[in-house]
Formats: sequence, structure tokens, C-alpha cells
Amino acid sequence: MYSIPCTILAIESSCDDTSAAIIKDGKMLSNIVATQEIHRKYGGVVPELASRAHQQNIVPVVLAALEKANIGKNDLNAVAYTQGPGLLGSLLVGCSFAKSLSLALSIPLIAIDHMQAHVLAHFIEDPKPEFPFLCLTVSGGHTQIVLVESAFKMQVIGRTIDDAVGEAFDKSAKMLNLPYPGGPLVDKLAQEGNYKAYKFSKTHMEGLNFSFSGIKTSILYFLKEKTAIEPNFIEKNLPDICASIQYALINMLTEKLIKAVEQTGIRQIAIAGGVSANSGLRARMKDLSEEKGLEVFIPKLEYCTDNAGMIAMAAHFKFQNGIFEDLNSSPNPRLNTFC
Repeated sequence: MYSIPCTILAIESSCDDTSAAIIKDGKMLSNIVATQEIHRKYGGVVPELASRAHQQNIVPVVLAALEKANIGKNDLNAVAYTQGPGLLGSLLVGCSFAKSLSLALSIPLIAIDHMQAHVLAHFIEDPKPEFPFLCLTVSGGHTQIVLVESAFKMQVIGRTIDDAVGEAFDKSAKMLNLPYPGGPLVDKLAQEGNYKAYKFSKTHMEGLNFSFSGIKTSILYFLKEKTAIEPNFIEKNLPDICASIQYALINMLTEKLIKAVEQTGIRQIAIAGGVSANSGLRARMKDLSEEKGLEVFIPKLEYCTDNAGMIAMAAHFKFQNGIFEDLNSSPNPRLNTFC
């Protein structure tokens, strides 16, 4: 599979994490991530602040990745960057750095679709799925069921028609007065609660598509009704509320994934994206393996959230197939190369 020797530096800067990774002949040697704490005080990512922080972080992060991998810049055979989707200012920082390095070292430039990279993160370490497989890609901006036929042929067969599940987690956390980023806090509190305590209505969708606007409205009205009667209802019942919300959202995801298995006959399933770090979803996927006899693939936590390791893996596939970009390459905040 890995016939052409290559060492690639990959850069990820699509949102608020600056990351660099080194992959050599398909083996990950380093994967460094610098997070931006400044956004916590604003309750969400501020694009201008994110791009400024990337400018400050990118050189030390790249140097740290090279040092950890014990690789010199002259040992690199290519440099890869996230082309999109993402925040334009953030993407520009990674793109500009990668293009400059490509020009300075006279090495090929590789542009990567962030969402495809999430899927291909499953090929970083064993066990690895075989083509074709189904991948549930879930994050703050995306919720998709992807039919993965090869590294370069992926088809979205189910998607959200409104909000992403990660956004539903974060908005629910905000309703519960939890600080940003709220999704991981909901997950943490849910582990202490009873998921059967409360039920929330959801929008019924035909086929494999999702809709999360209905359940968010249901949660909002539920909390308004309860706090009108008992002002400290949320504080007294927070773990149970979180557990019930998480259970409902995960059920919405896995119900459609099971339906996709039934429709396609494909019995290898995987999860990817930031929400795939959710402990409840990871546990439910393991249960599906036993209940339905499915082969389930769950990435390591470090490859779930935004990271350059997944960009490096996608770049490795492209390098092996001679797929490069010229210096006219530019970021695309709405990039979607799924076919």
C-alpha cells in the first residue's frame, strides 16, 4: 500500500486549534496541537482572534512537530495543509505557511479536505477498516453518514438539514448555563446522571437525513417550564438533564446509522469528527458491535478533534497517487469534495 517513501509535514488551522504533524511512510511520528483558550471568555470562537492566534502559534508548533519526529525540514518530501471547510482567516494562515515552505524547499504542496481527513484518520493506526465502510462524521459544523468506497471516493448518503449535532450539544450546554465549550461538559456530567430521567421530542425525518432543530426547541421549552415552577431546577438535576439530552442525541445518530447499514448491507461502521470523542457515543458504538454483529471502528481520542495527524494521513494517500496542488491553490471555507 505504501510503495513510495515519503515524509510529509501537515498543517491544520481550520478553526481555533493550530496543529502540525509529521508522517513518514504512513507512520505518524508527531502530532502537535496548540489550543486557543481566549475564546472561552466570549462563549464561542471569534474568527479574528483565531486567525491572530494561528499566526503566533504556527511557527513554534511546526518546530515542535519536527523536533519530536527528529526530522529536519530538508528531509521533507511534501507539505500539506487544510484547504477547507473552516474559517477563512484561520485557513489562510495555514495555507500561506504551507505554500511558502513548499516554494522555499521546492517540494510538492498538498491540499486536504478537512472532512475527508476526519474519515481517513481511521488509517493512522490498527485496526483499520476495509473499503467500503460507513462513517458517521459528527462535529460542531457537520453531521453526515458517508459511504466510503476508497480514499478518494466518498458519498454523503445522509446529512443534517439544519443544525449539526455538535452545535446541538453546545446550545444545550448554553441553556444549562455551562461555560464554553459546553459539549464536553455535558458528556462529563452525563456520566453521573440517569439518562431515563427526562424525554425530549424530536423531528421525524424520512430516509437517512437528520434534523436537530426540533430537539433543541424541546429542550428549551422543557427547561423554561421546569424553572418557572422551580427556579433552581437545573442546578438540582444537572447530571440527569445532561444524561437525558446526551442519550436522546446519540439515539438520533445511531438510529440513522443502523438504517444505513440495513439499506447498504455494509457491516463495517466508523465514527469521526469532534463529537466522536463523546464517551456516550463511543460506548453506544461498542454496544452496536455486540447487538448487531457489526465491525466497529473508533479512533483514538487525539485523532477525533481537529488535528494535523488526520491531515497528514490524507496527504499520504494523495502523495502515493501523485495528487498535488500548484501555488495558485487557495483556501475554500465551504469546501466539499465528497462525490
